[in-house]
Amino acid sequence: MRIILIGQAAFAEKALEKLCQMGEEVLAVFCPPDKAKGKLDPVKQAAQALNIPVFQQSSMKGPQVLEKFKELDADLAVLAFVTQIVPPLVFNSPRFGSICFHPSLLPKYRGGSAINWTLINGDTETGISWFWVDEGIDTGPLLVQKKVEIDPNETTGTIYFNKLFPLGINALTEAIELIKSGNPPRILQDESKANYDPLCRDEHAPIVWSRPAVAVFNHIRGCDPQPGASASCQGHKIRFYDCQLKKTENTSTPGEILKIDQHSVSISLKHGLLMVKKMKGDDRKMAAAGLVTSIGLQVGDRFD
Repeated sequence: MRIILIGQAAFAEKALEKLCQMGEEVLAVFCPPDKAKGKLDPVKQAAQALNIPVFQQSSMKGPQVLEKFKELDADLAVLAFVTQIVPPLVFNSPRFGSICFHPSLLPKYRGGSAINWTLINGDTETGISWFWVDEGIDTGPLLVQKKVEIDPNETTGTIYFNKLFPLGINALTEAIELIKSGNPPRILQDESKANYDPLCRDEHAPIVWSRPAVAVFNHIRGCDPQPGASASCQGHKIRFYDCQLKKTENTSTPGEILKIDQHSVSISLKHGLLMVKKMKGDDRKMAAAGLVTSIGLQVGDRFD
């Protein structure tokens, strides 16, 4: 098939690699403009190495984008990690329309922070969806879905890179073959089961120590690596990463530092103990013990 790829970062790069391995004709790659002082986007570099034209637009809504799509005369557009809004005239331009990747089992967890909220809410199962693009946000008919279990200690970062990323790339093969078969699925999403959560930002990061231990732990791993669950102690705002939960009873106040050693910082929770391996203050992420020691925190201090 004649395909246009829209996307960015490593996921779009691997999607491009997969399409080429399948022998599909990738006509062009659309990705955001280069950052002022950053590396070139991996998908741009990969496309250039394959002599595939690259178009970089600050917006996909301009008339020049639609004209280019019409000129390319594609069979399909593949949206692989897209943060720009693609208007209907553009995504409907290819002969078969457009398909898009999403890291959840739609219609659950629509929106740009699907993985964060899946973990924050304590779900034990998630997956990926390739769906047909329509005018809504993650609302189009489903083409392919795959499920995975969520391990208790997984974070947003680990489950994306270790499970959802490769699962999504592998499922792209099935999605393309289904479309080429001539009668691909277009399963309408069940709106009664749909939910849409906001982007998980710094305003959602503060830890509420009075909540049950499991809820606090889920919150921390759902915010790892971004935006990084946060709490303050002695005037220092600290973000928490790479944590483990031990379910145990203790009489200490939730949020109190109980132990500092070379491996972790242990903090009291309601019906549990949080062991933090990495933290971040004003600068870089580092070993938790090193950070708390450097800013003068001690056993007995309590996070707000």
